[in-house]
Amino acid sequence: MERALYGPDGFFVSGAGPAAHFRTSVHASPVFAACMLRQLETVDAALGHPARLDVVDVGAGRGELLRALLSQAAPELAARLHPVAVELSPRPADLPPQIDWQADIPDGMTGLLLATEWLDNVPVDVAVHTRTGWRLLLVNPKTGEETLGPAPSRTEITWLAHWWPPAPTPPPTPLIKDFAAAGGLDQDTNSLINAEGMGGSEGEGGVGGRAEIGSGRDLAWAGAVGKVARGVALAVDYGHLRDSRPLDGTLTGYRGGRQVPPVPDGSCDVTAHVAMDSVASAGERVARCAYSLVSQREALRALGADGGRPPLSLASRDPAGYLRALATASAAAELTDPAGLGGHLWLRQPVGVALDAVVAR
Repeated sequence: MERALYGPDGFFVSGAGPAAHFRTSVHASPVFAACMLRQLETVDAALGHPARLDVVDVGAGRGELLRALLSQAAPELAARLHPVAVELSPRPADLPPQIDWQADIPDGMTGLLLATEWLDNVPVDVAVHTRTGWRLLLVNPKTGEETLGPAPSRTEITWLAHWWPPAPTPPPTPLIKDFAAAGGLDQDTNSLINAEGMGGSEGEGGVGGRAEIGSGRDLAWAGAVGKVARGVALAVDYGHLRDSRPLDGTLTGYRGGRQVPPVPDGSCDVTAHVAMDSVASAGERVARCAYSLVSQREALRALGADGGRPPLSLASRDPAGYLRALATASAAAELTDPAGLGGHLWLRQPVGVALDAVVAR
């Protein structure tokens, strides 16, 4: 996954960039950038309006969000902004000169660190729970064919035990029993299938589902939070919580606007949803300050994007204004739709400032 995404010919290093392959909140509408600007203004106020306000976008794509923030910010704020795009691809030729472009997160920043759909592309190992415990899943990088590998490391097993416990082993499949009793399978074959589990291998088939081991993402987020001297680290991503982990994981691929098998050959995005509670806990240990974890729907509505239809009375008074308001409402509705982008989780981790001062109500 590391090579496929970030190697010399990796998906995020070469080519046209993420916007050519999938739609994110940043690409969907200027409404997202407007809300993020309000979040930045809240952080600025909590910091006492410093002479230099850093805004660092980790996994910046081609700098789309930072460009939008610069274009929408009031002149006084724009004059104090120090925008930094953190990305491994070459600097775009048309990037505004005010935006710094670098491969690593800068140290000692004061302001807002943004990670919009970054953590889902931090590489993970996939594990399968078998009757003898967890086993890593190996993949052929050219074909995507999967085979069982060795056991995870002690650190990874500890993470799995705490953050992604296996689902209970299901009872033998009744349909198999019924089919065998009717003479479709002999009893020895039926017993073997039930013993191995569906899709099993050598008696160790997956019986408790798949898991994406998030310990590397915890370290990545903790490292990012540790770069903030004062301000807020904000992660926005598809994610899940311990009590509702997906049984078979979420690993998938995207290419050209379509969902495709996650073959790690560099031709597609390989992504998996984030264990956001585990990531949040790692950030809290570094920042030593309470965090906020809410849905994008809740966060954007608090920042002014409610998706509500403008009043019809506006259509008669100001037809052009009504059409603009209607377009904005439509964009906000997409961003807050709980079945789509609104299903993202927002993790705000303050550092050196009060949580209440940076969370819009």
